[in-house]
Amino acid sequence: MIRLIGTTVRGLRAPIFRQGDELSVIIPDLLERFWLEEKVAIGSKDVVAITESVVARTQGNYVTVGQVASDLDQKFQGETLGVIFPILSRNRFAIILRAIASASFKRIVLMLSYPADEVGNQLVSLDALDAAGVDPWRDTLDLQTYREKFGYPVHTFTGIDYVDYYRSLVTDLGKECQVIFSNRAETILDYTDQVLACDIHTRVRTCQQLKARGANCFALDQIMTSPREGSGYNPEFGLLGSNKSTEDKLKLFPRDSQTLVEDIQAELLRRTGKIIEVMVYGDGAFKDPVGKIWELADPVVSPGFTAGLRGTPNELKLKYLADNEFSHLSGQALVEAIEDRIRGKESNLRGQMDTQGTTPRQLTDLLGSLCDLTSGSGDKGTPVVYIQGYFDDYTQ
Repeated sequence: MIRLIGTTVRGLRAPIFRQGDELSVIIPDLLERFWLEEKVAIGSKDVVAITESVVARTQGNYVTVGQVASDLDQKFQGETLGVIFPILSRNRFAIILRAIASASFKRIVLMLSYPADEVGNQLVSLDALDAAGVDPWRDTLDLQTYREKFGYPVHTFTGIDYVDYYRSLVTDLGKECQVIFSNRAETILDYTDQVLACDIHTRVRTCQQLKARGANCFALDQIMTSPREGSGYNPEFGLLGSNKSTEDKLKLFPRDSQTLVEDIQAELLRRTGKIIEVMVYGDGAFKDPVGKIWELADPVVSPGFTAGLRGTPNELKLKYLADNEFSHLSGQALVEAIEDRIRGKESNLRGQMDTQGTTPRQLTDLLGSLCDLTSGSGDKGTPVVYIQGYFDDYTQ
């Protein structure tokens, strides 16, 4: 009899993790309890995924506003700092901006991309740009012009006027803040040659452009790459992937995730005799149809994953096969033809017509989206996700 269930995804309720907790023991303990209580048999290539927040918290990977400010003071000179292309987020950037304003600069030039930030948070709509006759790729706006043309728009979900909010974070600390709007990195050089590039996925190009024009430019992944006064740090991503812990503290993206997933896999193999794939996940990558936001504020979806999760799917499109190659078949004959086609598929189907409509993204990016949606970001209490059947096909 054909198996009716394909992929299953379960969010596992876990303890409230604290600094010093040993995840390479606690996660296997949690899984053993889950398998026993839910009477779940370990399958072929099961996956256990742990949210990055848990990993960072158990590491104690935190930095304070003062520690970030101290690192900034070491990297920049002069009284004016250009802060360009930040995303619009109370959770992701507000505390970073407070740290910037706590450093020794007297003046911050805050340059916002528009009509939206890098991950899709809108300042203004495209319709509003059209009505105002503004070309976001050519036009640089000052704050007065922005207000005259667009007024005081607020974010669709949060109801926050981020322009006013970010400006007040700086001025409340006694610093001057000039807000401008531009999508061209070199615009900031009209104001200062000391630049902190706050974009996430385009940061390398941004800094290359500015350095080529003589700027002293650092990106967020170059801030807090080593400990300062006993702080946390991330040698690869710096402040990228950080989010708010308290009004004075940031939780950084976790360190040493690769070592952790390999340790957990080894411990699970010792206990069960089975190879279970393990990954650490952050933001997935999916676009909200209402707010237009790409949920991808972390520098990568998965900072650590075991070897079996490398690569991309190698799948045939069943609908395409049924409607084209096997359109003359039906019933059991159609099933058997498709099963034979799957069993005989090549190891690399890239570029073949019968794969169109599949999703050739990295496996960890696909799984990360699945896990992020499953665990949520609120009070579900399921920071560990267990996935079965993801790598099965129609023949299994």
